[in-house]
Amino acid sequence: MTAKIEKVLLLDGVDPVCGEILQNAGIKVTVHAKLPKEQLLEELKSHDGVVVRSATKVTSEVLAATPRLKIVGRAGTGVDNIDVEAATRRGVIVMNTPGGNTLSAAEHTCAMVCSLSRSVPQACAALKAGKWDRKSYMGSELYGKTLAIVGLGRIGREVAKRMQSFGMTTIGYDPMIPAHVTAEWGVEAMSLEELWPRADYITVHTPLLPHTRNLIGSEVLSKCKRGVRVVNVARGGIVDEAALLVALEDGRCGGAALDVFLEEPPTDLTLCQHPKVICTPHLGANTKEAQRRVACEIAQQMVDMVQGKPLVGVINAPALTNATSDACRPWIELAQSLGCLANRISQPTDTPSLSISLHLYGAGVSKMKTFLGSAVLVGLLKEMASSDINLVNAPLMAQEMGVTVTVDDHPDSCPSIAAAGPEAMEVKVTRGLNSHTLLGNVSGGQATLYGLDGCVWEAGLTLGRNMLFFTASPGTSPLAAIATQLASLQACLTSLSSSVPSTKEGWHVARTQAAVDFQSAIPNARLVAQVSF
Repeated sequence: MTAKIEKVLLLDGVDPVCGEILQNAGIKVTVHAKLPKEQLLEELKSHDGVVVRSATKVTSEVLAATPRLKIVGRAGTGVDNIDVEAATRRGVIVMNTPGGNTLSAAEHTCAMVCSLSRSVPQACAALKAGKWDRKSYMGSELYGKTLAIVGLGRIGREVAKRMQSFGMTTIGYDPMIPAHVTAEWGVEAMSLEELWPRADYITVHTPLLPHTRNLIGSEVLSKCKRGVRVVNVARGGIVDEAALLVALEDGRCGGAALDVFLEEPPTDLTLCQHPKVICTPHLGANTKEAQRRVACEIAQQMVDMVQGKPLVGVINAPALTNATSDACRPWIELAQSLGCLANRISQPTDTPSLSISLHLYGAGVSKMKTFLGSAVLVGLLKEMASSDINLVNAPLMAQEMGVTVTVDDHPDSCPSIAAAGPEAMEVKVTRGLNSHTLLGNVSGGQATLYGLDGCVWEAGLTLGRNMLFFTASPGTSPLAAIATQLASLQACLTSLSSSVPSTKEGWHVARTQAAVDFQSAIPNARLVAQVSF
């Protein structure tokens, strides 16, 4: 999908290079620091996109009040300051830059581990206060110690690589990465239950999700070695701060290094001021290099989307990664057109159930399996949905409306109608006891219909402008009568077409420049649908 992005709001001190890249691509830019909510809502009314760091909260209230907004860009990794579900519901793309701050966050994590082992900040503060106190700051070597890494994505892997150079044993947990892969990085994979008792140091590198909230709590700390040390440079809330404070007091935890907090900035400094705690104000990605890198990446990602290039970093619609390419765009248009036509020719029934079956024939179109189902939904549901629908929110809206979708690819098979060629798309829509099957391809780059309920157009029927679909009894041709009636309505008729004659009821199509109020009865024929593509 492509989006018309004319104006973008840059907030939270995003590096100026972000604005430079956008402006060079012809996109207007407005720059502000963090704005009060009322001013933020007012500014966003005149912008198509916004780029934030971690300070600005893009809530459901903000999204509901800014109908022009099409994209939210996060210059960084975490998106917990953005209501992704609300954005998805409104069809707003949410992007981040997952790799931009990897090195900075990994380096900060390693610095925290090293500082914990030697009490560097505490000793520095004591000396600056005039105290020469070596006895209180007896350290321990990292060599031979075990570092448990929870989350082995980009940052976790970089941390492992660096701490291995200190002679640490690295163990880890990541449900998405097989053990034989982590072994190649020198990390022994294991379950969380196996991880805790072995750890001398624990570092977390996961997003803040319902199942990671308070992951490191009282129960986990009780399973660890006495004196285990905890590092969090990921997200506040992964470590239960209250439980951590208790564990620090009773000796279960020997020290903690925290860069992130549940509340930022924290108003209760009890944990920060504990003598065994090292803390920094969310500095993990706070390097010149990282901030410039993420600013460049998020700007380029927005420009790529506008220019129809493959998408990177899409959080709420990852299936759309390749949907913007020139090769995919005609197929998306075909899927939407077939969905729209299927909705119009399907007769409403007392049964609310609606199901869609999509079959993709040929190697090329089969690669588009991830997003063509959404494209059919856009066409099918746009007249039924209560709000705007696009490739981002179509699956969610379909789910809420009880619409089921199945997509099957047949890369080595051909469609049942040979005229459609080796690459084709078949859509079957079932509403109660009624069902309709449509077959099309993108002949000459245009959405073309080849089959409808078993009837065939051997030369194909291009879908476009306003089209009236009639059925008629076998052996009859109502085209002359249809043309006469359209002429009486002063409609601009551009073409007439019939499916190949057969023993079953045939389809007859009239194309006009614009929609017409067609109320006339045609002998032996029935107007089933009028569709403007």
